[in-house]
Amino acid sequence: MQIIPVIDIRNGVAVRAVAGRRADYQPLETPWSKTSDPRDVARGLMSLYPFGALYIADLDAIERRGANGEMTAVIAETIAPARLWLDAGCRGDAPADLEAMVANKDIVLGSESLESVDEAAQAIDRSRVILSLDFSDAGFLGDPRLLSDTTLWPDRVIVMTLARVGAGQGPDLTRLREIARRAPGRRIYAAGGVRGLDDLMALRDAGAAGALVATALHERRLTPDDLATLGAK
Repeated sequence: MQIIPVIDIRNGVAVRAVAGRRADYQPLETPWSKTSDPRDVARGLMSLYPFGALYIADLDAIERRGANGEMTAVIAETIAPARLWLDAGCRGDAPADLEAMVANKDIVLGSESLESVDEAAQAIDRSRVILSLDFSDAGFLGDPRLLSDTTLWPDRVIVMTLARVGAGQGPDLTRLREIARRAPGRRIYAAGGVRGLDDLMALRDAGAAGALVATALHERRLTPDDLATLGAK
């Protein structure tokens, strides 16, 4: 099972997510870094375990306040050969040739940000794309076609339950099972609510190929021994 640590960047610093309420996010305090500089946090997480990928949500880009492109490029170089999964609020028109300049970067297309489902499906190298199906308490965020038409989905799909991010409520197993059932042959990743090893094992049994994790790592509720027990990649 693949475990992908998450770093949320807002106002240029790593922040701690609170149930998807981005205005409430505060600078991250973690035992794995002396600062909330995302580059330091990335180095700390990669020293904890040899993760195969690191996920970054550039909230400044997602919220259209600018982007942290230089910083994320440094992080990509720092963690190589691990992959950087970057959600920078792509609307469906990101220049693929620019993104391809960083060989170990994959692009996350968040359904809440996409403006053109058709353009996104056609314009970007799908082998380097991860689709995030984003859900709030009110339901799916984005064009309903993206949820209903599985032919639009690339090989990797994140099921993002924003209200459970940083909330300690446990993962949304019901939704994860439903998405996995509709997408045979694709790799489905859970995001939101992981509290520890038991949750990860439950997600694996529900059909998840992996999970995005933050709080459980920073609070030491997931240890290197736990990850090794799970066979984490």
